[in-house]
Amino acid sequence: MSTTIPEVYQIKETIDQKHYLIDGKLRKWEGETTQVFSTISSTDPYTPTLLGSIPNMQEADAMEALEAALSAYDKGQGIWPTMKVKDRIECMESFVEKMVEKRQLIVKLLMWEIGKSLPDSEKEFDRTVEYIYDTIEEYKDLDRSSAKFQRHQGVYAHIRRGPLGVVLCLGPYNYPLNETFALLIPAIIMGNTTIFKPAKHGVLLITPLLEAFQSCFPKGVVNILFGRGRVVAAPIMKTGKVDVLALIGNSKSANALQDQHPKSNRLRLVLGLEAKNPAIILPDADLDLTIEEVIAGTTSFNGQRCTALKVVYVHEAVKAEFLKRFSAKIDALKFGNPWEDGVKLTPLPEPEKPAYIQELLDDALAKGATIQNEKGGQHSDNYIWPAVLYPVTKDMRVYEEEQFGPIIPVLSFSDISEPLDDMAESNYGQQVSLFGKDVYTLSPLIDTLANLVCRVNLNSSCQRGPDVYPFTGRKDSAQATLSVHDALRSFSIRTFVAFKDNELNNETIENLLDAKASNFLSTDYIL
Repeated sequence: MSTTIPEVYQIKETIDQKHYLIDGKLRKWEGETTQVFSTISSTDPYTPTLLGSIPNMQEADAMEALEAALSAYDKGQGIWPTMKVKDRIECMESFVEKMVEKRQLIVKLLMWEIGKSLPDSEKEFDRTVEYIYDTIEEYKDLDRSSAKFQRHQGVYAHIRRGPLGVVLCLGPYNYPLNETFALLIPAIIMGNTTIFKPAKHGVLLITPLLEAFQSCFPKGVVNILFGRGRVVAAPIMKTGKVDVLALIGNSKSANALQDQHPKSNRLRLVLGLEAKNPAIILPDADLDLTIEEVIAGTTSFNGQRCTALKVVYVHEAVKAEFLKRFSAKIDALKFGNPWEDGVKLTPLPEPEKPAYIQELLDDALAKGATIQNEKGGQHSDNYIWPAVLYPVTKDMRVYEEEQFGPIIPVLSFSDISEPLDDMAESNYGQQVSLFGKDVYTLSPLIDTLANLVCRVNLNSSCQRGPDVYPFTGRKDSAQATLSVHDALRSFSIRTFVAFKDNELNNETIENLLDAKASNFLSTDYIL
């Protein structure tokens, strides 16, 4: 792998983040800091690259952020939760305009911090901007549909969606901008106040946006903490003053944080968690298309996606041909630094990940699996080559664990009930990829699979987008639904004003509407 780095992508100076955002102020950090390294090397021989440092914040800082969020919400009386919808939208539009100015730096940091390829880093940024604009338009539609009164059984109602309160938002390292903002943006725009802690990897790329958050929203609406989750997030949850836990990560973290809350029945959960999405390859599958889709599903961003294909079921009739051709294609993929042309495999951001993947490999090999591709399991300083493992059995760790990295377990089947039974018994239920053509075979399978997972991808790899489609899961894979449409509803609650149809009430409501003194009780229509 070449260490010749184009000048535009070179790290010429570190980003030592000395400020954090609490209560509308960019406060200077005077305490301990944590260094941020990239597993990408700028030198030959190999050495990790120092990118900068972030505040190592503590419980007292977390409590200040919580108090700022509570004060900004002010028992529902704060400026932000009571603000007119059009004014909140103007704040969000101002923010996204400032965000676009930071595109080049954020794309560069996505590559260095998490090893995401240049095209995928650009796509993540642009997709996030598009998501924000789509959210704004969806919010306008939601408000328009609420700008009216309903009447049933002699009772009028003016129904809107209102905020829930204080949201604790924790994003993932694999999509530290897009998936984090898929939580944070709808939470903010619906009138909630927020406390946000970036992921361990992909943390510096948030820092160019601190000033935009500070200048575009009222004080205390967005509070940004740095540090370890168990140090800053757990104490916040213990107070019981958080109304929503918004987390994309793993179920262990979600369960641990939920357990800290003293009144969990009051806690709304918006969770995107792990998955073990299978591919099911039927005998009549178009192997050319299938292999391309399964490669994309298993190796895109090195398999570090909850939507990645993490286990492959292939019918006995096409097993041999699939394994041969698939393995050759895996070995032909290009490995390199994120900015190199045509690169498909990039350095892993977690220094310990190659050793973990090797553990899974060793366990599987000891229990009878073999590596089907020549390069499978080869190590470099910051990578381990994707290994195609076959035959995989249920007693292997790679069958049970969400590997979240470059290793591809393959099982064969002769009866379709085998993968279906496995999916029914699995702890996860996010998506499946189904490859085949015969409609009389596919029809009952689709009907069954739709009740085991939340998205059936026909002759296509699993994915989250487009963002207008629901993104959720069954069992341990998710709670609540994320999409442009659904996220606004996940971070809000239906609330309304009701009154009996009589002369006094009708006159009072007319006067209220004419006075335009209430931001809630309004029939104003946003164009």
